[in-house]
Amino acid sequence: MSPPGLIVAAPASGTGKTTVMLGLLRALRDEGIAVAPFKNGPDYIDPAFHRAASGRPSRNLDSWAMDGALLDALVGEARGADLVLAEGSMGLFDGVAQRGASGTGATADLARRYGWPVILVVDVSGQAQSAAATALGFAGLDPDVPFAGVILNRVASPRHERLVRTGMDAAGIRVLGALPRRADLVLPERHLGLVQAVEHPDLDRVIGDYADFLREHVDLAAVRAAAQASAQMGAGEAGAGGPPPPAQRIAIAQDAAFSFLYPHLLEGWLRAGAEILPFSPLADEAPARHADLVWLPGGYPELHAGTIAAAGRFLGGLRAHAETRPVHGECGGYMVLGEALVDKAGETHRMAGLLGLVTSHAQRRMHLGYRQAILHAPVAGLPAGARLTGHEFHYATIVSQTDAPLADVRDADGNLVPETGSVRGRATGSFFHLIAAAA
Repeated sequence: MSPPGLIVAAPASGTGKTTVMLGLLRALRDEGIAVAPFKNGPDYIDPAFHRAASGRPSRNLDSWAMDGALLDALVGEARGADLVLAEGSMGLFDGVAQRGASGTGATADLARRYGWPVILVVDVSGQAQSAAATALGFAGLDPDVPFAGVILNRVASPRHERLVRTGMDAAGIRVLGALPRRADLVLPERHLGLVQAVEHPDLDRVIGDYADFLREHVDLAAVRAAAQASAQMGAGEAGAGGPPPPAQRIAIAQDAAFSFLYPHLLEGWLRAGAEILPFSPLADEAPARHADLVWLPGGYPELHAGTIAAAGRFLGGLRAHAETRPVHGECGGYMVLGEALVDKAGETHRMAGLLGLVTSHAQRRMHLGYRQAILHAPVAGLPAGARLTGHEFHYATIVSQTDAPLADVRDADGNLVPETGSVRGRATGSFFHLIAAAA
């Protein structure tokens, strides 16, 4: 039977929905409720925090990059849970102009598809009764998006809360909780978002503090009662819609520098019979000699460039592997396959030299958005001509790129982008992060 679900969303980024999400996950877990977490959109970092808070794996759902079969299969992984709790991205209705595989990527797409009511986290700082206009607009914009109510955030005082509640009552908006302003309940950030969960020095205690905060100021029973079961959920088969494994035995770099690989890809590859062989470049480990493919995910190699440049066993093993078998790098992994990486201080670090790529973080510029790619050359078992969906998110600048392009890469509107990736011999790489295979 499908568990009931809810979506924690907001009018915009920066309203505090991640704090609410983590606090709810831990508070409900502490009550013995098995909560299956999800994250809307292309985000590597939040799902790791969800897992730390709930004790269960969190998966990404993306209506632009994923077709209905893959979405339903991933949501089907929540079978056996008591409740589904999905965290939105940006504002509730924010997506791209042109539909992708099954939608625009907006959080509202998930609410429509699965019937999960939205809890809107509203930052009420700087306003009182006027906050109701914001909530009313979000509640009424699309009648196909079910609306559970609001959690008020950054409330300045009891008087402020009374005024805001007065406005919400007049508008017919249910208030599920009101969170006082707390400057200390903030997770550290860096240029790609929150600091990774594995790097947080006292994460369990911090999440426990969030849970205590939510228990004190949010009606958890009302939150649970607002959840609704999905008629759509359960229709998908495990593994449906995902890209096939690019090789049988895949050596994957996994450490603080290389951690950005979507869980549904790994799970799908394992389900299809692939063998995953993890190794750590930061520990100067070489990839397994019997691997058919080495895959370097994205992450933060720019923060560890000196360590990587000095990792002789890792770099030597990578070069030896590329003599006979394929090597692929995504984003940060792509930079490591290149000739050199310039860190933000302007220091140049020699990388693997398998591609003629030099990248720099001293010349920062954000590259962000969905991507659709058609491969010009194979990436291991992914053949030339394969159509892939994914995204790009980095601050690196390409200083030089001397190899043939790996793919025709376009943004969500179909416009060509200059970051085509590279191919040289058996080495391939791209700033493009793979999410799914396109029809």
